[in-house]
Amino acid sequence: MAGKTYWLTNVKLETGYRYENGSVTGTKTEQFHVRIEDRTIREIVSADKLLITDLPIQDANNYLMLPSFRDMHIHLDKTYYSGPWKAPTIPSKGIITRLEEEEKLLPRQLPVVEERAKNLLDLLLRAGSTHIRTHCNVDPVIGLKNLEATLQVVEAYKGKASVEVVAFPQHGLLRSQSVSLIREALKNGASLVGGVDPATIDGNIEKSLQTVMELAVESNTNIDLHIHDPGHLGIFTFKRLAALTEEAGWQGRVTISHALALADISLEEASDVADMLVHQGISITSSVPIGKTIPIPLLQKKGVEVSLGDDSITDHWSPFGKGDSLEKAGILAERFRLSDEFSLGQTLRYITGGVTTLNADGQRIWPHVGDDADFVFVDASCSAESVARRTSRVATFFKGNLVVGTL
Repeated sequence: MAGKTYWLTNVKLETGYRYENGSVTGTKTEQFHVRIEDRTIREIVSADKLLITDLPIQDANNYLMLPSFRDMHIHLDKTYYSGPWKAPTIPSKGIITRLEEEEKLLPRQLPVVEERAKNLLDLLLRAGSTHIRTHCNVDPVIGLKNLEATLQVVEAYKGKASVEVVAFPQHGLLRSQSVSLIREALKNGASLVGGVDPATIDGNIEKSLQTVMELAVESNTNIDLHIHDPGHLGIFTFKRLAALTEEAGWQGRVTISHALALADISLEEASDVADMLVHQGISITSSVPIGKTIPIPLLQKKGVEVSLGDDSITDHWSPFGKGDSLEKAGILAERFRLSDEFSLGQTLRYITGGVTTLNADGQRIWPHVGDDADFVFVDASCSAESVARRTSRVATFFKGNLVVGTL
C-alpha cells in the first residue's frame, strides 16, 4: 500500500563537524526540506531553495531529525506498566524464585496482557523507537496464550511500529519440556527462536543449543538466546553456539542477549571472543546493566554488531525501566566515558541498527534519498547533545507517517 506524499520543511540535519587544532569541537547543522513519498525519503533540498509545490507541507520548525530507534530486547507480555505499582520480592532462590512466581503470575495477568503491551508500545513510540524485538513467554503454564495476545497487539500496531516476536522458553527449553510448544509458536506467528542459559537452566549445554539450532533450521528462523551464565561457563557456551552456527550455516542469524560472561574475562580474552563472534556473524544485545556491563566499545571496534534493549519494564523481575532507547545510549556513553562530540554522536549506532548521521570524516551518511522514512525529531542542537542530555522527543514517524507527537 502506498504511503503519503508530502514535504517536511525546515528540517535540521547534521552536515559535518567543526574542528579546532585537528579535534572535533562541535557538529555543523543546516536546514533542509525533505520530500516523503511511498514510505521513503525521496528528495532532500536546502531550505534556502524556494519550495514551489502542490503537495502538503509540514513545518519541522528546525527540530533535529534522527533515525528512529530500535529497542532490541523487551518483554511486552509480562509488564506491570500502566497497572498497579508492585515492587519485586526478594528472591530467596534466585532465578528459580522468579520462575515459580511466573507459574501463578502469568495466568493472573493474562486478561491485561494486551492492554499493558499496547501502553508499553505507546511509551516506546513516544521515546522514538519504531522497531521492537519482544521476547514472549512460551511454556507449559501459559502455553501460547501470551503469544496470541502479543500478536494481537503487533497486528494493531503494524502501522506504527515493526515488532519481532521471539518464542521464549523462560522456564528452560529442556527444563520445562517446551520444545513442541516453541515449534507451535513458530508456526503461529513467532519470528525467532529463543532460549535461556543452556547450562544453569537447561542443565545440558550441548542438547539445549542443538535443539535451538534444529528448531531454527526447521522453521528457517533466526535465533536470540538469553545467556546470563557467568565467566568461562558462559564463554564455553558462546563457543559451542558459534560452532553450531557454522555447522548449520546460520551465520548472521544468531543473537546473544546479555552475554554477561564477557564482563567476567580479561579484555584480551574478550577480544578473542569478539573475533569468533564476528567470524560467525553473531550479534550481541545488551541492556547496559550498571553492575555488570560487558565491554561494548571493544566489541563494536572489533566489528561485532551490538544493539541495546530495555529488557524488563517494571515487572516481577525488576521495578526499573523507562522504555527509552536514547536513555540506554546515554548510560552507555557515561559508563564508558564517551564524552566528546564525536563519540557521543556515534553512540547512536547502538540504538539505530548501526546507523549514525555522520561518519568519522564528517560526511553525512544519514539521511539519503532512498532511505526508509523512519525518523524521530528531537529538541537538540545535535545528536551528541541528544545522547548526553536525553533530549525530549517531539515527534516519531514510521513509514512516513506521524505516529506520535506533533511538530
